[in-house]
Amino acid sequence: MSAGFRTVQWRDGAVRLLDQTRLPGEVVYKDCRTVDEVWEAIRSLRVRGAPAIGIAAAYGVLCGIDGDGSTAELIRQADAAADHLATSRPTAVNLFWALERMRRVAHENARLEPDAFRARMLREADAILTEDDALCHAIGEHGATLVRDGDGILTHCNAGGLATSGYGTALAVIFSAHAQSKRISVYADETRPLLQGARLTTWELLRAGVPTTLICDNTAAQVLREGRIQLVVVGADRIAANGDAANKIGTYGVALLAKAHGVPFYVAAPTSTLDLSLEHGGLIPIEERAAEEVTEGFGRRTAPEGVNVYSPAFDVTPAEHITGIITERGIHRPPYRDSLA
Repeated sequence: MSAGFRTVQWRDGAVRLLDQTRLPGEVVYKDCRTVDEVWEAIRSLRVRGAPAIGIAAAYGVLCGIDGDGSTAELIRQADAAADHLATSRPTAVNLFWALERMRRVAHENARLEPDAFRARMLREADAILTEDDALCHAIGEHGATLVRDGDGILTHCNAGGLATSGYGTALAVIFSAHAQSKRISVYADETRPLLQGARLTTWELLRAGVPTTLICDNTAAQVLREGRIQLVVVGADRIAANGDAANKIGTYGVALLAKAHGVPFYVAAPTSTLDLSLEHGGLIPIEERAAEEVTEGFGRRTAPEGVNVYSPAFDVTPAEHITGIITERGIHRPPYRDSLA
């Protein structure tokens, strides 16, 4: 882990989450003991980031099989829990990947006694968490080879330990470069409207001792023009077969700015974020968030009553604007249809 915290864990029969809606002011953990509580935590962004959502959902299935009954009944409960959790957020493919993995293990172990069945399901959820940690460290090691001593790095939203099992994807590149004693400086976009960059990314980087500067989203063009940035690294919630990548709203604009200023733009994500069933990014479902997140962010109204609001949570960066995609298997280059496959 990068900074001594646990994003998601199974503890005392509950999914324990670091409540990201309370950061940076408070470090508060929330115990979710029912499937509905896990669903609410994912939907309300108490836990967020594609890998972390997948891990939380895997443990969430365990909350649905804590009752009495035969193994056949437990499998039905696991399927129902997975079905419900799948409706929490539509864009991050890791959610559906983890739930399908839990569903598959449930059906493959139908002959186990109920207690043994529950233990097998817990081992699978634990494995998803453990594997994610290893994948993130591998992403960091591969990505750090792109970072030179003295580089300035721009990132958007939060793709750190808070978005994963504890080490991150885009921030894993930064943590690994920092661990190699490379002198780097990070510029973090605030990331409107919920300020994940300001509230979460800077919190993580400062805890890790990485020199960090917070900028408004609309400052990115200026810092690029001033030559402060040598590479951009962001995460992803779903990557199509051709390399188009969905990430937090505003990422597409950062990619266009980076290309205009001749700065390489990298996407860092585990292979579980790949959705090779989708030919291109236009097929990725884009979640829309409530208008109140824009008009009444953090409890204070900043827009008049009755104004129309369009608030997609994600946008898709076309592959032609992505210099490379960093996964646990290495750095993939265009054409992505070949290198990702």
